[in-house]
Formats: sequence, C-alpha cells, structure tokens
Amino acid sequence: MDPAAIATLLTAAALAGWVDAVVGGGGLLLLPALLIAAPGVPVATALGTNKLAAIAGTATAAATYARRTKIDWTTAGPAAALAVPVAGLGAALAGTVPANAYRPVVLAVLVAVALFVTLRPRLGVVAEPLRRTPTRISAAVAVAGGLIALYDGMIGPGTGTFLVLAFTTIVGADFVHGSAMAKLVNAGTNLGALLVFGLAGHVWWLLGAAMAVCNILGAVVGARMALRRGSGFVRVVLLVVVFALVAKLGYDQFA
Repeated sequence: MDPAAIATLLTAAALAGWVDAVVGGGGLLLLPALLIAAPGVPVATALGTNKLAAIAGTATAAATYARRTKIDWTTAGPAAALAVPVAGLGAALAGTVPANAYRPVVLAVLVAVALFVTLRPRLGVVAEPLRRTPTRISAAVAVAGGLIALYDGMIGPGTGTFLVLAFTTIVGADFVHGSAMAKLVNAGTNLGALLVFGLAGHVWWLLGAAMAVCNILGAVVGARMALRRGSGFVRVVLLVVVFALVAKLGYDQFA
C-alpha cells in the first residue's frame, strides 16, 4: 500500500473516531476508505481491520465519558456484556448475507430515524428518568446488546447511531448520556467481532494498530466536545450522520 493511501486511512481513522465518540457512525468513513485504499481486500479483512481501529476509539471514548459524566450501568453494563458474544456470532456470519438483502431494510430504518428525530425536537435534549422501568431497561438491553450487536458483527456502519437512538427512545436518556452508554456497548460489540475476525486471520494488525492510534485521538476530542457542548450539539451531529448514512446506502442501492 502506498504512503498516500496509508495517510488517507489514518486521517479517516481520526475523523471516524471523532464521529463515533459524538454519536456513532464512524464506520461510514472508515470502511469505504479501507475498501478504496485496498480494492482487492476481502470484505471480512476490511471489517476486521476496522474493528481493531474502532475498539481503541470506542473504549477511549467510553472511558472519557465515564470520568466526566454518570453512566447508567444498570442498562449499559448488561447490554455491553451481552454484546460481546452476540457481535462475535454476527462476525462469524459476516459474508453469508448478501448486501442486497439487508441494505433496503437498513435504509428504510434510517429514513424513519431521520424523520423521527427531526419531528421530535425535544428527543434526547432532556433525560426522562421515569421511563427507566425494569421492562424498558430489559428491552434496551435486548435491542442494544442483541439486535444491534448482531448487526455490528455482520455489517457495522451506523451501529453507534443505532445504539444512541435505542437508549434515548427506549429508556429516555438524553443524547449525551445515550452516547456514553452507546460507547460502552459499542466497545463490547467491537471486542466480540474482533476476536472472531482475528482468529480467522481477517485482521491487518500493523495497519490496524496505526489506525487505532489515530482513532483514539479523534475519540478523545469528540467525547470532550460532546460533553462540553451538550445534547443540542449531539442532536445536530446525529442528524448529519443519519442523512449521510441514508445517502450512502441509497447510492449503493440505486446507483
């Protein structure tokens, strides 16, 4: 791989770390960058190398959030623990589902998310603690640690965004605390997938390690910016990322 391609990947890793730390969706930047920089790379290897970079950034962002704000461990803890084996299962199944089978569903969900967040300007701006009932907490654990973790292991991009929305809509977290919980669970999904990809030989360790350093730098900046600027800032970034995901998947589907 030539130096220009490596420099592009390192820059993309830093930007992906920032986006992931704020609201998730960094895979939208990093996976396409990997596939463009190395056109012949197997999809599983691109996914595995992305996971090595991503786990460094999400773990760093989770630690930054944990030091500076209160994380709802009763929800995020079990979801993160469940996410590790479920994401590993998803990674083991990666490649068995053709892109044209999942892309329309994900695209429809993202369009619904964009409309939902746009039409509900108060969503995620203020926490709603009365909604954190045992039933809702169990539902959030099942959705975040189960369904979304499986998706992350198999496909990946947009996982952090889906996690933030799960925690804001199901248990009523505000966007900042939803992002904090999402980072913890996303670290679990990345770990589970990375273990499977690594054992299968689908990780470029040296390149992934360099990308991980850049991802960490972006994650620290992003987490601190989200905490400093608050839920309104996170909401704007969320909408930008969701619309970008819609545009990317829409192009892949119809172009």
